[in-house]
Amino acid sequence: MYNFENENQLIEFLNEKVIKYNTKDFIPTDPIQIPHLFSKKEDIEISALLLSTIAWGNRTSIINNGKKLMEIMQNNPYEFILHYKEEYAKDLKFVHRTFNAQDLDFFFRSLNNIYLNKGGLEKAFEKHPTIFGANGRIVNFRKHFFETEHDSRSEKHVSNPLKNSAAKRLNMFLRWMSREDENSVDFGIWKSISMSELNIPLDVHTANSARKLGLITRKQNDGKTLEEIMVQLRKFDPKDPSKYDFALFGIGAFE
Repeated sequence: MYNFENENQLIEFLNEKVIKYNTKDFIPTDPIQIPHLFSKKEDIEISALLLSTIAWGNRTSIINNGKKLMEIMQNNPYEFILHYKEEYAKDLKFVHRTFNAQDLDFFFRSLNNIYLNKGGLEKAFEKHPTIFGANGRIVNFRKHFFETEHDSRSEKHVSNPLKNSAAKRLNMFLRWMSREDENSVDFGIWKSISMSELNIPLDVHTANSARKLGLITRKQNDGKTLEEIMVQLRKFDPKDPSKYDFALFGIGAFE
């Protein structure tokens, strides 16, 4: 446990860690390096969604498999998605843990539908009429994403906040897309989502750090725990609460 005399000391500590870890030096160690290979908005968002989807397990494995995904898409994600056809599935060869070629084919077909018929990936995360912030946007995205025919096995790869999931990977994706970052780690290319709506991607590192800092008391890393921590982080910085992901992850992973 860390000990601080008051909340201001804790906020100062976290802000110092944000400055330490929210730098361009973070990019080569993180899966975010893959979407940083691109400059076109659609290429960035497609590669980022796929990388965030497989972002669990060994970081080196995630990055290596991310590079394989880009090779499958001929390093031209948007054009590949626009012209993807179901018959291409027989030639797909890909595995990352439980995410396999069958899942990848569905993701490609669903993204094709989203870009051709739904106004694009950013539009698919439109604001929900009754569910606040990122959770509501994820719920809307899932509605659009699963309109495409799919096997039920693929649904586990797109977390559902309505089932008390912390939706770590989708929250990471939304942070990448929507957080305006003066150090250019996050892209900030989606202007339709306010940074104040964003949640941190709650994983083992961030949750353990948050417990040591007294930010959360729950033992599970679930949606309710995410709500608990975001109440605190929004108090610390109402405009950019997800920046503290850098601090909490950095403490847990590197310190």
